[in-house]
Order: sequence, then C-alpha cells, then structure tokens
Amino acid sequence: MSVVALIPARYASTRLPGKPLLDRTGLPLICHVAARAAAADCISRVIIATDDRRIAQAAETHGYEAAMTRPDHPNGTARIAEVAETLGEEIDCIVNVQGDEPMIEPGLIDAAVERLRGGDEPMATIASPFVEGENPSDPNIVKVVLDRRGRALYFSRSVVPHVRDPQSSPPDARLLKHIGLYAYRRPFLATYIALEPTPAERAEKLEQLRALEHGYPIGVAVRSAAHHGIDTPEQYEQFVQQWRAEPRA
Repeated sequence: MSVVALIPARYASTRLPGKPLLDRTGLPLICHVAARAAAADCISRVIIATDDRRIAQAAETHGYEAAMTRPDHPNGTARIAEVAETLGEEIDCIVNVQGDEPMIEPGLIDAAVERLRGGDEPMATIASPFVEGENPSDPNIVKVVLDRRGRALYFSRSVVPHVRDPQSSPPDARLLKHIGLYAYRRPFLATYIALEPTPAERAEKLEQLRALEHGYPIGVAVRSAAHHGIDTPEQYEQFVQQWRAEPRA
C-alpha cells in the first residue's frame, strides 16, 4: 500500500487555544506529531491539514508539508477528506493521525495499516489494554468491544463489556480502550463523509459509530499504547517535562 498520513489541525481549542503552535520544546506541537507520523515505516508522505495560515507556516518552516482547507469542517475527518480528494489514485491508504498526540508511537500507525492491509474492512483502528493508573469509568477514555474476527462491535464512553458477576467473569472478557487513530482505504473516506450521522454517534459523540451503524465494519489491531492526547495546559506541561527528560543524540 502507498500510505499518506494526514494530520488535521485547527487553531481554536476551548481548553487550550492555539494548541498546535505551542512550542516550549522549541518545536510546535503539531510538528512533534508530524515527526512521529513520519517515523512510521509504512508512511510515504505526511501532510498537515489546516484552515489556519499560522499553522501551515509553522509546519512549512520546520520542513513539513501543509494543505489549506475550508474553515467550515465539522470535524477532523471531514478536513482530511478534503485533502484526500486532491491526492492521486496511486495512494491506497489514508491514515488520520490526531493533531494533539505528540507522543504517539509510530508502531501504532504501522499496526493500523497492517490490519487494513491484512483484512477486507474499509477502515481500521487500534485498541489497547488499559495501563496502570487509567480509570475505565472515565468517559473521556473510549472503550471498544471486538468480535471473534477482530472487528469492532461497539465503541462507548461507558464501561463495556459490563461485568455483571466479577466472581465468574471469563478471563478473556478484558477491557480495551480505543486509540483514536484510523487507517482508511482511500475511496472509503469519501463514502464515509457522505454518510448521514447516526443515533449512537450523536448520543456518544463518537463519529466512528457512524460507520458501524451504516453497516461498514472496522478492523481493529490490539497493541499496547500508553500515550495520551493533549487537551489541557497541565497535559502540555507533562509532555514538555517528559520531552526534556528524554535523551538526545
């Protein structure tokens, strides 16, 4: 597969305005994400999709490709779909990498693309076991249940599956958190954007449910993942401290 990573980025953020351009590490946050995406073995090209000229200029200053989009997109998926329409048919796969995850493991991107390549689903994503300190009851951590073929049955902000009797719970009824990384077969991205929003999607505020409710399966690769997105000043501060503590060549 010829694979392009698209990173949606917008300036506005309720809890952390200007998030993509935060640069206390000496590099804008969005460029940290781009560097991680570019480090994935499967990625041949990284494009930052934005409607803000400041973000595009920051990306290009640091050597990354940027594409300007319309300002009226309802979400990041719609934003990358606009850019995907401009890419040639030689591109087989589009990976949606969230623009606020500067510590995402490149191997997760490879795993999502490998899952897409090895199955017949139109899109694929990642699930991970919970790590120490994470609370499955936190509605900000999305949970996913899989079927026997490694496809998503449902995504929820609630704890699923619900363990009715902990004393007799089967050992394979483990909780899995969803990692918001998506690999799409290029033609399906346009199909997905054209689908009508669905009841569960609106109730849970989870756009991936739209595909399931319209009958499109989602392949899921299970990998360990400990990184977190950045939504608050405190989370950005934690990232800065972690980045500074890492050894540099």
